Amino acid sequence: MEMIILICLIAYILGSIPSGLWIGKIFYKKDIRNFGSGNLGATNSFRVLGVKPGIIVTLMDILKGTVATLLPFFFQLDINHHFWLLTGVFAIIGHSFPLFAKFKGGKAVATSAGVVLAYAPWLFLAALVIFVLSLKISKYVSLSSMIAAGSALIISLFFQDWILVGIIAAIAIFIIYRHIPNIKRIKKGEEPKISWM
Repeated sequence: MEMIILICLIAYILGSIPSGLWIGKIFYKKDIRNFGSGNLGATNSFRVLGVKPGIIVTLMDILKGTVATLLPFFFQLDINHHFWLLTGVFAIIGHSFPLFAKFKGGKAVATSAGVVLAYAPWLFLAALVIFVLSLKISKYVSLSSMIAAGSALIISLFFQDWILVGIIAAIAIFIIYRHIPNIKRIKKGEEPKISWM
């Protein structure tokens, strides 16, 4: 039991690494919380720092979820495979409420994607394709993120892994909840569109 608690704590700490904040401050002398949407996630990193650092932040945020989800494997714990999802959820919580950034983090899209990548790679690839297609058409990262999350839930039903379905449902709801301000801006025509795709 102590090892399980330790792994969940490590997963939360991994998730708490504010990639966008640290890259912005170290390499660009910018606190991205003071620009754009003020969010610490990958989208605001693209907006404030540029495409290349935005890609790096995205990959780091995905990696946080992937590594956290695989912690039981790294520690060679002989436990149910579904426990991997639990450690992944702690990384998502860490990303959204980071220990190292006054508990104000990103919207958990990339980190959630990393969790899915570790547990169900085919589901990740399907959601990624849908995200890219939606982004190509709409130019809205926020809308594409919500569409990808909803699509991942629908696709997960075909896996007949009901714990996975439950976790994906919770993640999708959480992602949509975190994007409520974006939804309002989209309705008003005030949501920024990307220009690099």
